[in-house]
Amino acid sequence: MTDISSPNGAGAPPAPSGSTPADQGLDRRLLLIASVVVLGSVLVILDATIVNVALQALATDLDAPLTTIQWVVTGYTLALATVIPLSAWTIDRFGAKRTFLASIFLFVLGSALAGAAWNVESLIALRVLQGFGGGLLSPVGMTILTRAAGPARVGRVMAVMGVPMLLGPICGPILGGWLVDDFSWRWIFFINVPVGAAAIYLAWRVLDNDESQARYSIDWLGVVLLSPGLAAVIYGFAKSGEEGTFLHAQVLVPVVLGAAALAAFVVHALHTAAPLVDLKLFANRVFTAATSTLALLIISVFGGMLLLPLYLQVVRGESAMDTGLLLAPQGIGAMVAMPLAGVLADRTGVGRIVPFGLAAVAVSFLGLTQIEGDTSYWLLAGLLFLMGVGMGFSMMPTFTGAMQTLRRVDVANASTALNIVQQVAASIGTAVLSVLLARSIADRTGGGGGIGESAAVSEEQRAQAAPLLAEAFGSTFWWALALVVIAFVVATVLLPKRKPAPVDEGPASEPVVLMH
Repeated sequence: MTDISSPNGAGAPPAPSGSTPADQGLDRRLLLIASVVVLGSVLVILDATIVNVALQALATDLDAPLTTIQWVVTGYTLALATVIPLSAWTIDRFGAKRTFLASIFLFVLGSALAGAAWNVESLIALRVLQGFGGGLLSPVGMTILTRAAGPARVGRVMAVMGVPMLLGPICGPILGGWLVDDFSWRWIFFINVPVGAAAIYLAWRVLDNDESQARYSIDWLGVVLLSPGLAAVIYGFAKSGEEGTFLHAQVLVPVVLGAAALAAFVVHALHTAAPLVDLKLFANRVFTAATSTLALLIISVFGGMLLLPLYLQVVRGESAMDTGLLLAPQGIGAMVAMPLAGVLADRTGVGRIVPFGLAAVAVSFLGLTQIEGDTSYWLLAGLLFLMGVGMGFSMMPTFTGAMQTLRRVDVANASTALNIVQQVAASIGTAVLSVLLARSIADRTGGGGGIGESAAVSEEQRAQAAPLLAEAFGSTFWWALALVVIAFVVATVLLPKRKPAPVDEGPASEPVVLMH
C-alpha cells in the first residue's frame, strides 16, 4: 500500500529536503482519503448540534429537570475538550490510522449505549464516552489530510474538511427535529451506528498503515495541567451564557482556575524537552499569525452564528427543524465559496483571501443589525448566503495558512494546537454574545434577561414583545460586527500576501521561521 503520510500525496516518492511537492491536483486517492476523514468528522460535528433539539424530549422521557439534562450536552463538550490535547502524542505513539479507527469505534460504542440509556445519569456518562472518542477525530483527521496532501494541495483539502464544520450547525437541527418528531430521541444516537460502522470499514480499507513515530513518553504533567485547565475554561464560559453574566461565581471560579492551569502549562511546555503540545511551533511567524487570526475569526463568527437561530426561535417562534431549513442558505453559500477559496489558498497568500471573506461576513452582520420582528425571510436568506460565502473564504483558508509552512513532523502538534484554539475561541465567542444578548433583552423588556425565559412565552406574548426582542438582537449584532472588524484588521496586517516559501524539512527540534 502507498504511504499516505508522504507530503507529496498518494504513491509519490518523498520530495527532497527543502523542496515543494509537485501539485498533482486532487487525485482519486486523495479524494478517497478526504471522504473517509469527512465521514468521521461529520459524525462528531452533527452530534454536537443534533442533541440540542432533543433536550425537551429527554427531560420528559427521563423525568429529569432541564438543568440536569443540560449535562448531556455539557458532559460531551467537556470530554471533547479534555481529550484533544492528547491527540498529537496519540498519533505519534500509535499512528494516525489506528488512532482514527479507535476514535470512531469509541464514538460509535458510546452512541449505541447512549441510545439504550435507562436513566439520565447513564446517558450523561455515555455521552462522556462519546466525547472521548469524538474529541480525537478532528485533529487526527486534519493530520491525515495535511500529510496526504502536502503543502501544495493543503488549501483544497482544508476546504473539504470545512464542509462538516460549516454544515453541521445547519443540518443538525433539521435531522434532530425529524428523528425526535417522527421516531424517538434514541435515534439521534442510534443513527450514528451504521454511519460509524461504514466509516470504520472505509478507514480500514482506504487509509494506509503508518508506523509509530513515538520519540518520547507522554508528558503526564502536561496532561494534568492542560486537559483539566481547558475543560474548566470552557465550562466557565458555558455557564456565563446560562447565568447571563461573567461575574457569577460559577463562571469566575472555573475560568480563573482553568486559566491558571493553562498558564502553568505554558511555563512547563517552554521548559521541557517533550511537552504534550509543542509551543515552539509559535516560533513560526506564519503559523502564529494564522492562529491569532483564527482565534479572532472564530470568536466573532461563532458568536454571530449563535444569534440568528435564537432570533428565529425566540422572536419568530420557529421550530428547531424549521430554523435549520431557514439557515440553509448559509451552508449553500459556504459550499459555493470553499472550493474556490481552497484553490486560491494553494496559489497565493491567504492574506489576499481571508480579509475578503471577513469583509463579506461584516457586510452580512451589518445588514442583521437592522433586523426587525417581521423582517422578510428572503432578505435573511440573502444575508445568510453572503455570510456563508464569507465564512467559506475565511475559515478554512486560515487553517490552510497555519499548516502551509509546517514540516510533516510538526503537523500532528499543529492540528492539536489549532483544535484547542478553535474550542476555546468558540466558547468565548458564544459566551460573550450570549451575555450581551441577555443584557440587551433585559434592558428592553425589564425581565431577568434569560434567553430561555424569553423563549418560554405564549404566541400572544411573543407577538407583543417581538419588536423589542428584535431590537435587542439587532443591537447585539453590532458587537458581532465589531469583533469581525477586529479580525479583519489583524488578518490584513499579519497574514502573508504571497504563497509561503517551500517547507524546509529540517530537524524537528529547530522551528522553521518563514515569512514573505
